[in-house]
Amino acid sequence: MKPVVIPHQQYQRFVLEQLPRYYSDSLLVLRHNDWPVIAKLWMTDLSRIASLVNDSYSDKGRKPRDPIALFRSFLLFLLTNPSIGLTAWVDELHRVPLYAILSGFEPKDIPGVGTFYDLFPRLWNADTKHLKPKRQPKKRKPKRGNKKGEKAPTATPARVRRLIKRLMQQDHSASTLPTDLLFEFFQTQIASVSAELGLLGDLTALNVAGDGTPLVTAAFPRSKATCHCFHDGHRNCGHPRIHSQPDCDTGWDSSRERYFAGHHLYVLSAADSPHDLPLYAKLQPASRHDSLSLVISSFEFQQRWTLGPIKRMLLDAAHDAQAIYEMLDEQGIEPFIDLNPRKKQHDTTKPDIQLSAQGVPMCPAGHPMKPNGYEKVHDRQKWRCPRASGTHNSCAQPCSHAKYGRTFHTYPKGHLRLHPRVLRDSTEWKLIYKRRTSVERSNKRQKIDYRLEAGRHRSSMMWYIRLYGIMICQHIDAWYVVRQDQLQPLKTTLFGTAA
Repeated sequence: MKPVVIPHQQYQRFVLEQLPRYYSDSLLVLRHNDWPVIAKLWMTDLSRIASLVNDSYSDKGRKPRDPIALFRSFLLFLLTNPSIGLTAWVDELHRVPLYAILSGFEPKDIPGVGTFYDLFPRLWNADTKHLKPKRQPKKRKPKRGNKKGEKAPTATPARVRRLIKRLMQQDHSASTLPTDLLFEFFQTQIASVSAELGLLGDLTALNVAGDGTPLVTAAFPRSKATCHCFHDGHRNCGHPRIHSQPDCDTGWDSSRERYFAGHHLYVLSAADSPHDLPLYAKLQPASRHDSLSLVISSFEFQQRWTLGPIKRMLLDAAHDAQAIYEMLDEQGIEPFIDLNPRKKQHDTTKPDIQLSAQGVPMCPAGHPMKPNGYEKVHDRQKWRCPRASGTHNSCAQPCSHAKYGRTFHTYPKGHLRLHPRVLRDSTEWKLIYKRRTSVERSNKRQKIDYRLEAGRHRSSMMWYIRLYGIMICQHIDAWYVVRQDQLQPLKTTLFGTAA
């Protein structure tokens, strides 16, 4: 049978009816530490889940478990004890009536573990739980960074440009992803609420920050041979192998100075959000470089994000490639990317004037030149001799006989990497770019606070289910902070006037 859509108001009435039955002075007692999780689920409407999975249920057969309650219980699991597995969580539902009631279950009628795993494929828009076939060639380790803290050099500027060119030539009007149902629910029911509360920044000109982080899924890659070469003495055969995690491979973790098996998690977050809220997440192979991950994530995000236009993209020096500047400019996004000091592409039209690491012209004497206005007609930034003031020049060895001093122009159009529209050493750049670290804090919350890597999953489907569940919890946490005054009557009802 098809699932019945239970309105959120009916769930709230259920909670108010069931809690007094199990929690009173003579039996169990609610503690004030229980209040945050009660409030978070009380204000989170998940009724849209039923309509999303409705087509995956048959018209006949027995009545299914409420998918809304199952998904709510999964979020409660992430909010309270994400380090345990779902089997242990079902035991918690039997042991703690509060968790069962907040999920939407009768404490004496708890679903089994298999019922949860029956729901997850219905939120996955694909026939298989993996993105790639299990039968693949033998995977090899990528190159490691040459210096401490240096990421693996797996992406050249030419490779980034080829990827961008291929994606721009493809027709994405009808493209679908297995995560489309998850993202549709996340955007329409979660991110839209955060936008209404003003938690994402200015939706008419959204600033987005992007960054990648290692996601360890196993101690080492697991695969089985499809041949008998090893028994015949051939240790390095080229035959394909059967991989238990075909979407994972080996990557280099520059921060920990070691190899790892898993994914490269790339996240786009709202840079101006006071709570560092995520907007989009993509699981890439562990060996993939940040620059390649950004290109793929940016195209997918642009196709699916409908809540407002993106004005700026804030990225670190790992994304410093001319092709990325051109791609973002083509998408109507202003790039804010730090220059990579290892790159030598600082060519200028004047051999005696070079650019600093911040993109500021340096005069022949080695002094940074002063900005002298932006010529909108010619789309160029004007620079002036740093020793000149009016018609007076205090330089001991001036490089120009002009009374006004030496002038120089940089052209953002076509040279956005070296000459951005907002100067790298300006106050405006620093105020905007300092918000780039919001995505790093968002990644920290997912991996440390919500124990993302504690999942012992083998399929991309389950990793994405867990990832999107954590992203939803991040938004719910922000709602709780800004809505505490509105929830005070409920707190008084459950805990008394002393609350």
